[in-house]
Amino acid sequence: MSAEDMLRAAVARAAVDLGAPADFAAHLERPRDPSFGDWASNAPMALAKVLRRKPLDIAHDLVARLDVAAAGVREAYVAPPGFLNFRMAAGAEAARLGEVIAAGAAYGRTGEGQGAPANVEFVSANPTGPLHVGHGRQAALGDAVAALLEATGWKVTREFYYNDAGVQIANLALSVQARVRELAGQPLEIPEGGYHGEYIRDIARDYVAAHPDDTHGANLEQVRMFAVAALRHEQDLDLQAFGVKFDVYYLESSLYDEGKVDETVAMLQAAGHTFEKDGALWLRTTDYGDDKDRVMRKSDGTYTYFLPDVAYHVTKWRRGFHRAINVQGADHHSTVTRVRAGLQALDMGIPAGYPEYELHQMVTVMRGGEEVKISKRAGSYVTVRDLIDEVGRDAVRYFFLMRKSESPLVFDVELARSQSEENPVYYIQMAHARLCGIFRVGEVDAGTVTGAGVDYALLNSDDERELVKALLGYPALVTTAARSRAPHLVASYLLDTARLVHTWYHKHHVLGEPEPIRAARLTLVRAALVVLRNGLELLGITAPERM
Repeated sequence: MSAEDMLRAAVARAAVDLGAPADFAAHLERPRDPSFGDWASNAPMALAKVLRRKPLDIAHDLVARLDVAAAGVREAYVAPPGFLNFRMAAGAEAARLGEVIAAGAAYGRTGEGQGAPANVEFVSANPTGPLHVGHGRQAALGDAVAALLEATGWKVTREFYYNDAGVQIANLALSVQARVRELAGQPLEIPEGGYHGEYIRDIARDYVAAHPDDTHGANLEQVRMFAVAALRHEQDLDLQAFGVKFDVYYLESSLYDEGKVDETVAMLQAAGHTFEKDGALWLRTTDYGDDKDRVMRKSDGTYTYFLPDVAYHVTKWRRGFHRAINVQGADHHSTVTRVRAGLQALDMGIPAGYPEYELHQMVTVMRGGEEVKISKRAGSYVTVRDLIDEVGRDAVRYFFLMRKSESPLVFDVELARSQSEENPVYYIQMAHARLCGIFRVGEVDAGTVTGAGVDYALLNSDDERELVKALLGYPALVTTAARSRAPHLVASYLLDTARLVHTWYHKHHVLGEPEPIRAARLTLVRAALVVLRNGLELLGITAPERM
């Protein structure tokens, strides 16, 4: 049992002695200000109503009853308005560094998900152009959310949904056809709502080379299929450059080809949640919290966009994904209510909160204090590969993840490219590289440092104690980030921990110290490397040994 668990149990026992319920669970947390000790508990305030006493009086009585020596507590005291604060003895917590090292890559991982399947769908860009920076933020978020779920015991499937049907794809085909005809000497006529990027001209050239019998693009369906395939390949290259891999690519067109959209309509009608009006088929989404009912099938017989989304999520449920998370742009906000309403109207037992949504805000790219709005390849927007080419994959991933998904993100190209303390990803990676350098310079095999026989009481400086606390807090951080689908918490944690590492590195020597101190500090270094490497891996970022 860890010192934390022993302390929590001791507080609970003392509370029961005062008259608290037998199942009382004491809450412990790390104070933000180290001057308030190593641990704090609000147990006195939680007990005030039950015991009908003032929290401060309860706190004093609890301290008098506490037996916390076994937990490594050096001092227990009361702080208004009714907190219990605890200071740990030197080395009491550092003694767990050996557990960190022994766990290695598994440190911070739990079995909370119990191997249950979870589907994380993200990016899901229309195959109408290269991936823009919004898709990039979504790719980083989705991949990190999936990694967090895997770290907490879920069996995750990463899925990409290709919207390869509908008006946008029709406009894509017409745009490529227009460029094919331009190559044949005809006037350029891009359709309204069409695509103007340089990549459209490239696809047209490739099409003519592959189909010399159709130099005017007369076979529009063939043009469409060629353009979609070309852009799917282009997006795959974008994803490869970003280091993102998917387990499943699901085509929207398959929902129509396999009759799943028609089946969903029939099921909704059979469930009694539809009605006809003005020649259109409507769904009573107001029964499920929507502000108004929605058209499913228009009077011309075509379907509105949310119906295939409902059919698609039916396939997820049937495939055994009773937990599904969609990472999408904030412009999909209205989709949430409609899709969930459609799923509940099917009476299949799908819960009200299915699927879960993680919506992200837009990305603004800045260079030299000015917004960058266009790409040489895409024309009207900045692509993911533009950023990767400029600043590297690691910086792009970190910058996309360092803010809450619901917060707008400003991507500063100069900052992301800089090799300075102001660049957070560089700063974190430098902390890892510096610690690796200690083993390299000292010609010490890191694998021989296990923490066995170490006098942990020697790690008694304030900055060492704070670094130890940060390392031991990593598993709880991963659990919290996974439960709240918040990779930015990991990004912030890594930056805070890197600051502690750099502070410690500049204040303390390792290799030139007497053996007991050297052994203790090498153990701290090895444990810090484990945590930094594991945290960076969750975000899909490398942990370099040299910089």
